Amino acid sequence: QVQLVESGGGLVQAGGSLRLSCAASGDTFSAYSMAWFRQAPGKDREFVGGISRTGFGLGYADSVKGRYTISRDNAKNTVDLQMNSLKAEDTAVYYCAASRAYWYNRRDSEYDYWGQGTQVTVSL
Repeated sequence: QVQLVESGGGLVQAGGSLRLSCAASGDTFSAYSMAWFRQAPGKDREFVGGISRTGFGLGYADSVKGRYTISRDNAKNTVDLQMNSLKAEDTAVYYCAASRAYWYNRRDSEYDYWGQGTQVTVSL
């Protein structure tokens, strides 16, 4: 089992930046591909970015490509999400997720473990 704890959310003005971090504990972190999802009020949870076990494979939703960067440190058991040029529509609860698959997946049903989420609010 893996326990995931997100941090780094908060309130930021449009155009600003935030860095989210997800700390993993329990099982071997490098045995999991990781992803960030988000869920805005009244909307379905959506894929934001994913990273393979080794960090070699990366992928992003079109809505965040070029603005967000996902990274992982297998020595520190963390996965981060750097978010730049934030927009009001980025406002959501952001979740970290872990999958036993080698490669990340864009479907939330493929993930085995989830964090509790961290709120990101972007003001105009």
